[in-house]
Amino acid sequence: MVLSAAPILVTGGTGQLATALLAARGRRAMLHAGRPDFDFDRLDSISACLRAAAPSLIINAAAYTAVDRAESEPDAARRANTDGPRLIAEYCAATNTPLIHISTDYVFDGEKHAPYLETDPTNPTTIYGTTKRDGEDAILATGAPAIILRTAWVYAATGRNFVLTMLNAAKKTTELRVVADQTGCPTAAHDLAAVIIRIADRIATAGWSAQWRGLYHAAGSGATTWHGLATATFAEAAQYGTTPPTIIPIATADWPTPARRPANSRLDCSKLGRTFGIALPDWRNALSRTLKIVYNVK
Repeated sequence: MVLSAAPILVTGGTGQLATALLAARGRRAMLHAGRPDFDFDRLDSISACLRAAAPSLIINAAAYTAVDRAESEPDAARRANTDGPRLIAEYCAATNTPLIHISTDYVFDGEKHAPYLETDPTNPTTIYGTTKRDGEDAILATGAPAIILRTAWVYAATGRNFVLTMLNAAKKTTELRVVADQTGCPTAAHDLAAVIIRIADRIATAGWSAQWRGLYHAAGSGATTWHGLATATFAEAAQYGTTPPTIIPIATADWPTPARRPANSRLDCSKLGRTFGIALPDWRNALSRTLKIVYNVK
């Protein structure tokens, strides 16, 4: 199956990954799907949007990502993270349209003491993680030609994310308390977008291969804690005139939240390398490049 000249459809509205995908598209024809025309709270809008677009490939970057709020809004999270993706996959199965779907490290409980493999059992501890895991299962159950990319700790120079939250908080205080016992792989949205584009290009030039179908981990190389990411953020920001606050390491128990985050979110991304010859850059280098964008440094 070789893709036609029809455009790629990117869902996700103005989210940081959808924005990064549109910025990285080059000369590729892309359609941008978001509210109100594409709305997981109106599931009938999904099929209508897909039929109207008739895309050559779909990149589903749309999701309910408010991890704590999902604990009190499980129905909304399920519509966006399970029911909506199922509808997209059903369309893809019926039309033989390749799908690249974005999932999360939160499908794991964080109890493993090594990076997670795609074959490790899932055991989400949150509504968000559960609905994302159920979305993965729903997509694969349709038989659609789908690639599911689990990623982690995504941030960008725009949008709502940990890095920008830290920088904004430092404008208001000289001391920050940051969790130091959760470990993960920070992922720059522009790096993840580049990976997705490379996979889309591979499909476009070689045609879909059934061996590609399934789960992959795609996150920044290396790992750190939230405290480590905050410290590295301010070390970079200091070059551009930002005065670093004092960053106090705390335990998860000292920062209670409605949703329990996994202590270990590290993802083993070697399958992505073996299959597509792709590895995301080291998270420190990616952070440096992102902050140059934040501070408008050429």
